[in-house]
Amino acid sequence: MTRDITFSDATALAELIRTKQLSPVEVVRAHLDRIEAVDPEVNAIVTVAQGALAAAKQAEAAVMAGEELGPLHGVPFTVKDSIDTAGVLTQRGSPIFKGRVPDTDATSVARLKKAGGILLAKTNLPEFSYWIESDNLLSGRSNNPWDLDRTPGGSSGGESAAIAAGMSPLGLGTDLAISVRGPAAQTGIVSLKATHGRVPMTGIWPRAPRRFWHVGPMARSIRDLSLAFSQLSGPDGLDAFSTSTVPFDAGVGASPDRKLRVGWMVGPGFGPIDTEVAETVRAAAEALRGEGHLVEEGHIPALERDFALDVFNKLHVMEMKPAFREATAGRPDGEIYKMARTMLSLPDTSMEDFVAAEQAAERLRDGYAAYFRDYDVLLTPVLPVPAHKHGIQELVVKGETVDLTYLQGATVPLNLTGLPGLSMRFGTSREGLPINVQLVGSWQAETTILHAASVLERVSPVRDLHPSL
Repeated sequence: MTRDITFSDATALAELIRTKQLSPVEVVRAHLDRIEAVDPEVNAIVTVAQGALAAAKQAEAAVMAGEELGPLHGVPFTVKDSIDTAGVLTQRGSPIFKGRVPDTDATSVARLKKAGGILLAKTNLPEFSYWIESDNLLSGRSNNPWDLDRTPGGSSGGESAAIAAGMSPLGLGTDLAISVRGPAAQTGIVSLKATHGRVPMTGIWPRAPRRFWHVGPMARSIRDLSLAFSQLSGPDGLDAFSTSTVPFDAGVGASPDRKLRVGWMVGPGFGPIDTEVAETVRAAAEALRGEGHLVEEGHIPALERDFALDVFNKLHVMEMKPAFREATAGRPDGEIYKMARTMLSLPDTSMEDFVAAEQAAERLRDGYAAYFRDYDVLLTPVLPVPAHKHGIQELVVKGETVDLTYLQGATVPLNLTGLPGLSMRFGTSREGLPINVQLVGSWQAETTILHAASVLERVSPVRDLHPSL
């Protein structure tokens, strides 16, 4: 029964709690037991919220009293440790912030609590949320529950590992260039990076560069992403980027008024893509075609003119370095890990190159805008390869050796442009590792990609697969 609870999605748990088939106490205890059983190997959890069981007992009393219940009433959730949680350690993956306890919740955390969710634990990340593997001096390295010798990704790698291993049904991660979509792909769960500004970043560090940062839900099902996003979205009056009042309907899976127009791409413009990954994208495209949607190979010339990863690197370094300098000023070398050292050692971008990169980013936005005149959805890889071994510095993809940062080739364009992107599993590698695909929509079109994802989920060849931990 415990495994049934810990591998149920949040929507199912909420319904079982609402109908008194499960109590919030049972659900929270099952997840705490699962953490105790498997986290010593995975190392996804950095802090267990001491108030979780007390909150579960209060939630149980509310059910028994017949009170009005929120859509996530009694459901536990976890949160990346760069996101503030009132009264619970938020240490940002660094000894510099060891022992830091915020007074208030980040807006995203407060909204999940308002929906009835129970904060269960905080999850691991790289130092300052800055890298594509979750490792730091304070809480160590997280491992992939599908293969402990491989990474669950970064920077929301602890979150992805916790959900994949059944330690949490739902969580919050942040995404600067890859960080909710890539880890989801490496562990086979689902995640959503919504249109920039749809979910406030209030209470999350670092804020710079704010125009590229996102916070978003990570989960085990598309309906959970939809439900969580419906609670998270909307301005809070504090984050000036979060101004959208475009309504969002949490219902997914209903037939649209017309067939979706879907273009799929495996390049050019993303860097080299592994054959198995490319085949998975094509398989997802064919599955949508089989469901009656209009599918063809797409093309975005702007991605070929301006390699988005190069553009991003010229822009974000100049904006992040001041925050890193401030955080590390006067601190002993033993408190500063390789992530911050790398950032601080990078050369400054010249003003000429910075302006050129800004113009390239505008061309990329225009290129996507032109694409979405003719299509509703863009289907791409998330990563060029499945989850890789710990500690590597280079990838060999189809015979080409590239820097590890090339993992971000298909994800970073959405941070530069602010477009929404969803990561979901649709394949398995020869080594038994998850392979995800990315669904991209036009600005504010989360409903469209959630619908397309629900179609793929329904016909997926890899539904209900979980690690054997």
